Amino acid sequence: MIPAEAYEAVIGLEIHVQLKTRSKLFCACRNRFGDPPNVHTCPVCLGMPGALPVLNGSAVHHAVRTAVALGCRVNHRSRFARKHYFYPDLPKGYQISQYDQPLAEHGELSFYLAEDRHTLGIERVHLEEDAGKSVHDGLPGTENSALVDLNRCGVPLVEIVSTHELRSPDAAHAFLTALRSTLRYLDVTDASMQEGSLRCDANVSVRRCGEAELNPKTEIKNLNSFRFVRRALRFEIDEQVGMLEAGQSLVPCTKLWDERSNRTVAMRSKEEAQDYRYFPEPDLVPIQIGAAEIETALGSIPELPAARIERFVSTLGLPLADAAALVEDGAIADFFEALVAAGAEPSEADNWVRVRVMRCLNERGWRMSEFPVLAPQLAELLQAVRVGTISVATAEEVLVKMIANGQTAERIIEDENLRQISRAEDLAPLVEHVLRANPDEVAAFRAGRHQVFGFLMGEIMNASQGKANPELAETLLRAGLEK
Repeated sequence: MIPAEAYEAVIGLEIHVQLKTRSKLFCACRNRFGDPPNVHTCPVCLGMPGALPVLNGSAVHHAVRTAVALGCRVNHRSRFARKHYFYPDLPKGYQISQYDQPLAEHGELSFYLAEDRHTLGIERVHLEEDAGKSVHDGLPGTENSALVDLNRCGVPLVEIVSTHELRSPDAAHAFLTALRSTLRYLDVTDASMQEGSLRCDANVSVRRCGEAELNPKTEIKNLNSFRFVRRALRFEIDEQVGMLEAGQSLVPCTKLWDERSNRTVAMRSKEEAQDYRYFPEPDLVPIQIGAAEIETALGSIPELPAARIERFVSTLGLPLADAAALVEDGAIADFFEALVAAGAEPSEADNWVRVRVMRCLNERGWRMSEFPVLAPQLAELLQAVRVGTISVATAEEVLVKMIANGQTAERIIEDENLRQISRAEDLAPLVEHVLRANPDEVAAFRAGRHQVFGFLMGEIMNASQGKANPELAETLLRAGLEK
């Protein structure tokens, strides 16, 4: 681990976001994940001689909305450049990206780490095309081969480059979580790391605390899960500290994360800008963004996660951690708000959504939109718990039945006779019966063995088939034992 008093990490992130458009950035080929290899290609995205790119306006619109939401200054004029490198999945031998004149610059995004709010600067947001995909896991008969799928080649990307102000792997994880949530609220991307629509490169170096000069950095490429980002950064930080402690020099390099060995592995020396031989893209005119388009983008921005978290905490009284968990998925936060609007108390709605509803979604692999119980229907169930008609345990069973058969809570409670016994005159005879049936336990309690109280409560709940009001049953049981 890093000796906290001796070293600090300096971390910056480059996030590549596939935009949710029908077609690719410079051609009409379909932008869709999961289809057979190499079916969505054409002379433009394959870089055939004479094929000319045509810019996708929807991609520009999504990029501008992203930049505005991140508080960036959108440049009225930006231009594309050719970024040269050679790799099997890059058929042109260069990538159309942006370099010296990006779409937007100088933004920031707030995120929470534990109970503290932090803000990380955004250096730039720019448009570029994606490369294809090299497949190394092989198909039968191709175990020693690398295959290339060019469906992804030319898919529109927004690259978001952070400042180097993160100081820990946990902070990097928290920032990425907040960024993914923000992008999903904007509906500009699916932000699925499993499908490759959100990928992260992490730049990290370490230096002694108090030093201003940066040591050479390592870039860890194509991290495809937030968990791997955190693990890779932890490993790399520890390795760099170990090298410095051993008197070794750090050198800039590019690495990959090997999840099987849980370590970073050297890939190549670190490229600098001159290695890519950038020059302006001659086949595309500069992008012109007017003030009216920026105003339109501003007007289309919904309430974003950071603001929603603050509102849930300040207005509804939720704990910060609970609010952050609800807000991470916009659809779940919407359901929670609809549940409160239908009459549920914020605290009980929070508990039921985060614990029971989300557990149901996870167990079934559902999205929130697939949950069959509407917010007013669940609010009716919570009302039945609040007024004592049924217990929480019974309500959980009723919810399962509501999901299975679509019936209302009231119908299930009535048809299955689930109403709680909440009147003392109805429950007292049952408590007396349990006391008479268990004289040894009653004597033990009165002799000071108070742990048998739980056993007696269990007997009451069994005798009532789970319908006894627990608070009332406990009150009556204690009164009976103290006679």
